Amino acid sequence: MRQSRCALFVKVCYSELNTLWSNQKAPGKVCVTLRRVRADYAHATQSPLRLNFGETQNMLVNRRELCATLPGMMLSACLAAQDKDQEQNSLRSGAYTFENLPVQVSNDAQFRQVLKGKLATGESLEVHETTLPVGGAPHPPHHHVHSEMWLIREGTVELTIKGQNYRLGPGSVGFVHSNDEHGIKNVGTTPASYFVVAIGPGSDA
Repeated sequence: MRQSRCALFVKVCYSELNTLWSNQKAPGKVCVTLRRVRADYAHATQSPLRLNFGETQNMLVNRRELCATLPGMMLSACLAAQDKDQEQNSLRSGAYTFENLPVQVSNDAQFRQVLKGKLATGESLEVHETTLPVGGAPHPPHHHVHSEMWLIREGTVELTIKGQNYRLGPGSVGFVHSNDEHGIKNVGTTPASYFVVAIGPGSDA
């Protein structure tokens, strides 16, 4: 929906500009064009367009000035529409009780999905809780584009990052940079639980 609104706005602007450019003797055409651009901008972004030419009925600009102005207005309209859609589709504030999180089981490990989506600032975010049995691991060592953080809740785990091992207990935190190879394993004598926070491209896939 966001792309189609931007594409429509650009199409209208260029159509108006081409008409104005080809019609050398159209009195008042500049004013009509800018009125339509302002209306289309407001329709696409749900916000008014501020122009630096005074009031619409008193616009005194020539075709050259309009050519210089329209690209900036088109860019502003598209960016405003993108920002508005991004904010509307972002994760909302909320609370997630542990008891109500759905449970999935894989490789004897339990996973509870907490949330997944995009932040209002554009970053992808995914959060889940994992419980590993003694000696268990969720997956072999791997790497990915997004960054990842582990917050240990119970038990003892061994976090391996680029071949280096770190032993972590309750309250400890681990972090892995984008594309660094990593893995995690329960090395304690009781089940280990921890939260995973993934941020960046692909984390919400």
